[in-house]
Amino acid sequence: MDKSRKTVAEYMEKALADSKEAAPEDLLFSYKGTLYPAAFCNLETFQVLDSFEARSDDVILVGYPRNGTNWLDQVLNDLEITAAKYTKEEINERINTKNELLVLPRLELGDPEKFKRMKELPFRRIIVTHLSPEVLPKSIFKSKAKILLLVRNPKDTAVSYFHFHNNIPTLPSFSSWDEYFTAFMHGKLCWGSYFGYLVEWNKHMDDENVMVITYEELKENQTLGLKKIADFFGFSLSEEEIQTVAEKSSFEAMKEKSFKTHGTFGKILFRKGIVGDWKDHFSEAQSKEMDRKFEVCLAGTKLGEKMKYGVYCNA
Repeated sequence: MDKSRKTVAEYMEKALADSKEAAPEDLLFSYKGTLYPAAFCNLETFQVLDSFEARSDDVILVGYPRNGTNWLDQVLNDLEITAAKYTKEEINERINTKNELLVLPRLELGDPEKFKRMKELPFRRIIVTHLSPEVLPKSIFKSKAKILLLVRNPKDTAVSYFHFHNNIPTLPSFSSWDEYFTAFMHGKLCWGSYFGYLVEWNKHMDDENVMVITYEELKENQTLGLKKIADFFGFSLSEEEIQTVAEKSSFEAMKEKSFKTHGTFGKILFRKGIVGDWKDHFSEAQSKEMDRKFEVCLAGTKLGEKMKYGVYCNA
């Protein structure tokens, strides 16, 4: 494992190890009706979320769990590093600073003092979170920082989250896909309901500082997707540089180096990274049930149209 990433990675691995000894009922806690993993989050941190001070130049990435935020987090870092033309020494210094300050990879993870420490992070900070907009620190919207919303179709999201649940000791496992599917459809998972999450973000579709990109469009043409992202955040890169970042940060490349970047946590985070895996898990009845849920929650909305549900979720 890369020595410069050791502090945060060791913290995450200790949480994984400690969770193996925890009783199932101690793995989660509830905040305002939504479940969160007790190994990485705590109530005190959520109670002081509004103490986080966003900067107008922050790069904000939001997405429901298993929508590809681990992948796009690295992409954003590669884009920012390439655009800024940092030297190797400067890159290592930035990574070491983040580790020394023990800034975990999601805004809501870690201890309540982290928001004070985050003030010491250098320009430009890349902030990643699974929080829905009504829970996010108010300063994020007040600062007009640009927000990139990453969305993945619900059927592949459900499958990916199922395998994540059953492979990580910090979350309760499910005895069967059917048991899990019921929990997913009722929003009884960490970070709450997938559909509720997107219903809330749909309210911000017209915000000038919010851009939506889908997992599927990135998989189909990553270079074009990265160009859109770079333009949105004001990263100045040549077409050649964007192509280099795309090749370096493809899902396959990320999975191959996941142990170096994320330790033993890497093999849990990066599974298949494909579109359409849901067809090997959903029954016909489950597929139709989710179709009806999408129709009620998102059909006819701007976000729903962007997702191209009919293209990616038809049997």
